[in-house]
Amino acid sequence: MAKLAVITLVAVASAYAAKSFFPDLSPFFLSLPLLLLLPFALFSGSGSDTPPGPVSFPIVGNWLQVGNDLNHRNLVDMAKKYGNVFLLRLGARNLVVVSDPKLATEVLHTQGVEFGSRPRNVVWDIFTDNGKDMVFTEYGDHWRKMRRIMTLPFFTNKVVQQYREMWEEEMEILMAARDGKRLRCAMDYILEAEMNGEITSDNVIYIVENINVAAIETTLWSMEWAIAELVNHPNVQQRLRKELWDVLGDEPLTETNLQRLPYLQAVAKETLRLHSPIPLLVPHMNLEEAKLGGYDIPKRTKVIVNAWWLGNNPEWWHKPEEFRPERFLDEEKEVEALVGGKVDFRFLPFGVGRRSCPGIIVALPLLSLIVGKLVKDFEMVTPPGVDKIDVTEKGGQFSLQIVNHSTIAFHPIAP
Repeated sequence: MAKLAVITLVAVASAYAAKSFFPDLSPFFLSLPLLLLLPFALFSGSGSDTPPGPVSFPIVGNWLQVGNDLNHRNLVDMAKKYGNVFLLRLGARNLVVVSDPKLATEVLHTQGVEFGSRPRNVVWDIFTDNGKDMVFTEYGDHWRKMRRIMTLPFFTNKVVQQYREMWEEEMEILMAARDGKRLRCAMDYILEAEMNGEITSDNVIYIVENINVAAIETTLWSMEWAIAELVNHPNVQQRLRKELWDVLGDEPLTETNLQRLPYLQAVAKETLRLHSPIPLLVPHMNLEEAKLGGYDIPKRTKVIVNAWWLGNNPEWWHKPEEFRPERFLDEEKEVEALVGGKVDFRFLPFGVGRRSCPGIIVALPLLSLIVGKLVKDFEMVTPPGVDKIDVTEKGGQFSLQIVNHSTIAFHPIAP
């Protein structure tokens, strides 16, 4: 309120000054400074108990500093200046950026309920038909129901084990009958939930859309990053191929023998660390006022965790800019990507907690299987005349992709 009073006083003084120079100016134009500065007074500048952050401008807030798309590297620069939790104003909305493992623990785990919702905006409401999906809906009964319906047919251990052999065979087997019985696929469970009245046809559409965007595309990006890094690091590729042949020989690579291939698992984890598929994770939101890192977080604040920086901060990782899978066999051998035991909040490629990616149980084995099969059977090299694959990244809030897709030469390995 003190800031509002000061800004009002300045605006009124400016209006009187303008009136003395322009006596015929209309009252609207005289009050324009106050109208422009009012949002700044109400929404900008951190109070004593809110996180620090850059000075925001009237109406636009910090849009000029962050641009149209939040970029993980730009937010790292801001974190170095304002701290591991800082506040941005995007118009009249608050955005808090978290860049520290301990604070990430608070948002994703310790206060998982308080920060368990999702922010809403016009674009997402159109994209999800006002929150009829699972990923972007607010925390509550609808989310719990959608999470259960989406998880049971796809992402439980029982389902993964059921489909494991079939994923390794031709896709036609999925459509065939076994033991005289029709094989139920994931869509059967979802359509059954629709017939039982648990969800609507719109919910079915958005469940499938969530799987396509959040599971298929991110996995493809990670595969592309892994292949590019292996081509650019032939020594890593050679070591991985040696492990595959030494351990498996002519035995095919399957999910059941992944545990016998620690270097392959390290390659997958290093890819996800260096090139986080969703660098800022999916935003969280607190429905009520909350505390974070000793600061007051106003209700309905959008909170994002810079997962890419958690995995690439030199304070927490040795030479993080290097693609070095050996780190997960040496100094970081206890770090796991799968949520099952103690979570290392420096490494969150799939998030963690209530709003974590339910597809984690499939994504990591799938990445390891495909990369392993390619390396075992092919030498992957750059085409003639090309020294290295261009790994310039195209960053965004929900994706981390290679800007220029490259051609790779695959040379079959003689058995």
